Amino acid sequence: TISCADDEAGQIIDTNLTTFDIIADSENHNTLEQLLIDTGLDQTLDNGTFTVFAPHDEAFNQIDLANFNSDELTQLLLNHVLTGNAESTDFNNSYILTNATETVSGNENTINSYVNVDGGIVVNGISNVTISDLEASNGVVHVVDAVIPIPDLTTFVSADPRFSNLQSALSRDDQPDFLNLLSDFDVQAPFTVFAPTNKAFVDLLAELELEAIDDINTAVLTSALNTHILDNSNLREEDMNTETLSTLGSSIDLDASTLTITDQNDRMANIIITNIQAGNGVIHAIDKVILP
Repeated sequence: TISCADDEAGQIIDTNLTTFDIIADSENHNTLEQLLIDTGLDQTLDNGTFTVFAPHDEAFNQIDLANFNSDELTQLLLNHVLTGNAESTDFNNSYILTNATETVSGNENTINSYVNVDGGIVVNGISNVTISDLEASNGVVHVVDAVIPIPDLTTFVSADPRFSNLQSALSRDDQPDFLNLLSDFDVQAPFTVFAPTNKAFVDLLAELELEAIDDINTAVLTSALNTHILDNSNLREEDMNTETLSTLGSSIDLDASTLTITDQNDRMANIIITNIQAGNGVIHAIDKVILP
């Protein structure tokens, strides 16, 4: 058996080791090893094929584990585990399914993570793969430099570059604290967010004959952003009906058969990505900004 320090030196991995064995054998993963044992997930990782993002000990020093009860700790750890064998070359800029489930909606939907490979492998915009492709007999382990928390909706708005214009709009100084709202797990959660892509905002500016998002009238932007958000709702594609939805702003008409939204100005937006599941709600990407 060898440690992750040995892996960095290029020594050969013993692929008879399971994913848990690799973690247990590492001198830099004592905290993760103990947490997996405490939650019983060590047994899980020995039965099945898994990809594990393994935070090293220093990464766990950055969070207070006392804030987590047993169930929360289990979900936090499962947020680092994918079913199947995903080596570094298998990742691209996309959403992946973890083994964690959300608890806010009551339906235990499986939570996503967003992987960006533009400059190395980065998970949810915060956790970098520092050592990849530690091959096991039942999968693969990737060492990461930060613990990956259960994502809230703002995690994906921030991590997915296709939503950078939306993030700019939500965080504009003259707007309500949308980012705080959409990171909440309590009173109004879960949320369903119809998230316009960057191109949707570019098209909106052309439609309104404006130069930049900062040029959009304060009240218009507030009303528009509210109209993209449903509170106390985790509306996934499989649960959609053709119906009128009441958002935080105006009502919108959803056609489940065509995955389209019609706003009060008879403008139609297509839902182009569905079921991006966070811990406190779900995002569907749309190709047009909804205007009340």
